[in-house]
Amino acid sequence: MNTPSGKLPQRSALVTVFLKEIRENLRDRRTLISAFLTGPLLGPILLVMLLNIALNRELDKAEQPLSVPVIGAGYAPNLLDALRAGGVVPRPAVADPAQAVRKQDADVVLRIAPDYGKAWRQGEPVQVELFYDSSQREAGTAVERVARLLEGYSREQGAMRLVARGLSPATAWPLHVARRDQATPQARAVLLFAMLPYFFVITIFMGGMYLAIDLTAGERERQSLEPLFANPVPRWKILCGKLAAICAFSIMSLLITLLAFAVVGRFIPAAKIGMELDLGLHFAAHVVLLMLPLVLLLAVLQSMVAAFAKSYREAQTYISLLMLVPLIPSAALSFLPIKAQPWMYAVPLLGQNLGIMQLLRGDGVSGVQLGWCLAGSTLAALLAVLVTVQLYRSEKLAISS
Repeated sequence: MNTPSGKLPQRSALVTVFLKEIRENLRDRRTLISAFLTGPLLGPILLVMLLNIALNRELDKAEQPLSVPVIGAGYAPNLLDALRAGGVVPRPAVADPAQAVRKQDADVVLRIAPDYGKAWRQGEPVQVELFYDSSQREAGTAVERVARLLEGYSREQGAMRLVARGLSPATAWPLHVARRDQATPQARAVLLFAMLPYFFVITIFMGGMYLAIDLTAGERERQSLEPLFANPVPRWKILCGKLAAICAFSIMSLLITLLAFAVVGRFIPAAKIGMELDLGLHFAAHVVLLMLPLVLLLAVLQSMVAAFAKSYREAQTYISLLMLVPLIPSAALSFLPIKAQPWMYAVPLLGQNLGIMQLLRGDGVSGVQLGWCLAGSTLAALLAVLVTVQLYRSEKLAISS
C-alpha cells in the first residue's frame, strides 16, 4: 500500500497515489469488467439489438402482405379487392373478434355489416368495424395500415359519387391541409435515442463506481487508510490522487461506449424509416467535452457517499441509491414538454442531457450553451470536492469500526 520506506514522497504525492490506485485496480477483475465491459458495451449492444428487432418487425408489417380476418367478406367484394391491392390478405372470419385481438391471435379484425350492400346501393353512408387492442404495441402498424386503405377507398368512392351527380369532387373537401414537417432526418433520430444521454451518464457512473468504493470504504474496511493518512502529506492531495484514478477509469469507460455506439449504430436501419443517425467523431468529441466536469462531479459524489460507509457492502448499497439520480433529467425530458432555457445548461446532468439531445438533432451546441454547461457542472464538482476534503480531514474516516 505504501512505498518501501512506508511514506509517500512529498514531491509527487498526488501522482504517486494516482499511479498506485490505477496499478492496483488494473489487477481487480471486478473493476475491469464493470468499467470496460459491462457498462460501456452491454448498454449499446442491447439497445441497438432491441431497436433492430423492433424496427425490422415494424418494417415487415408495413411492407409485406398483411393477414386480416374479415367477417362478412361476401357483402363487400369491391372493398376486398381494394384491400388486396394494398397488400392486405383477407383471412377466414373469427367467431369472436374482440377475443381474437385480446389474445393476439390477430392484430386487427375487419367486420362488414350484412346491410352493407343495400346501404351502398342507396347511396347512404356505410360503416365497417375495426377490432384491435391499443394496448398491444405491435398491432399499431397493422391497424394504421388497414385504416389508411379503408379511408383511401372511402375518399375514392365518395369522389365517384359526386362525379356521377355532376359535381366536382373538390366540393366535398373545401379545405386542404398541407403538412410541412420541418424535422430533418437527423432530428427525427431523437425519437429513437431519447435515453442516449442516460446511457452515457450511467457508463461514467459504472466506470468509476467500484473504484470509488474500493478506494474509500474498501480501504477503510481493510484498515489500510490509517497508514496511508499517517504519511506527512496533505489529505487533499491523497483525495485528488484517488479522484484522478476514478476519473481516468470513468473517461475510458465513456470512450469505449462512444466507440461502441459509433460501430453498432451503423446496423440500425435508420434510413428505411426516414431517419439519419450520426454518432461519429464530431458527436463523440462534443459529448466528451460536455461530460468532463460531470466525470469529476460523479467521482466526488461516489467518494463522498462511500466515505460514510464502514464497509464495502454498505457503500455499494448507498451508491446504488445514488445511481437513480442521473435518471431524473432523462426521464423529465422524455415525458415532459420542456423548452430549453439558457440557465438550464448550468444545471448538472440536465445541461448534459440538453446538449447531447441537440447534438443528436444535428443542431449543435453553441458556445454560450457549452460555457454554461461546463461552468455549472465544474462549480458543482468543486463544491463537492471541498465537502469531501473536509470528510478526509476527519480521523474517523480511517477507523473501520
